[in-house]
Amino acid sequence: MFYKLSFKFVIAAVLAVAAAAPSSYVTPGYAPSSYGSSGYKDNKYGGITITSQSDERNLDGSSKWSYAGSDYTTREESQVQKKLQGTSYDSYGKATYEDVMGNTNRGSSYWVSPEGQKITLTWTADENGFQPKGDHLPVAPVHEYELPVAPVHEYELPVAPALPYSRTGPGYTSTTYSGSRY
Repeated sequence: MFYKLSFKFVIAAVLAVAAAAPSSYVTPGYAPSSYGSSGYKDNKYGGITITSQSDERNLDGSSKWSYAGSDYTTREESQVQKKLQGTSYDSYGKATYEDVMGNTNRGSSYWVSPEGQKITLTWTADENGFQPKGDHLPVAPVHEYELPVAPVHEYELPVAPALPYSRTGPGYTSTTYSGSRY
């Protein structure tokens, strides 16, 4: 019994020492002492660090996360599940139109472009699609169209002239009816 307990202790101690020992493996191109906090030679933003970060996941399927960088870059996003009208399919492939669960997302980002422009982007993604908003986004030109109007003509339709009424045809004469009488 003592032998099994000491063997388990020795194995646990060896694993603890192995986990705590520094690794001799060096990532190619990585030198943390001379290239900023990220350590990569080709990264021109090597000194940027994450200054704050949060991540919240809830049991109802909603979530919220955000982060901020030392270069004043920020991003936050939230997601909520809600019932939407949609098509669901049963195991036979028959489509039914009913309430389905879907996600709605809202978020915003802020950063400074390489040209020094401060950019803020907000968005919503729901049953109406992805809807981004920001001053830097291109906007289609607005043109006020005049609807064409059909021309109005003021004239009178021709009318046949009124002639005196007279019956003509077989069996009719100008004064009497030549058909059989009762």
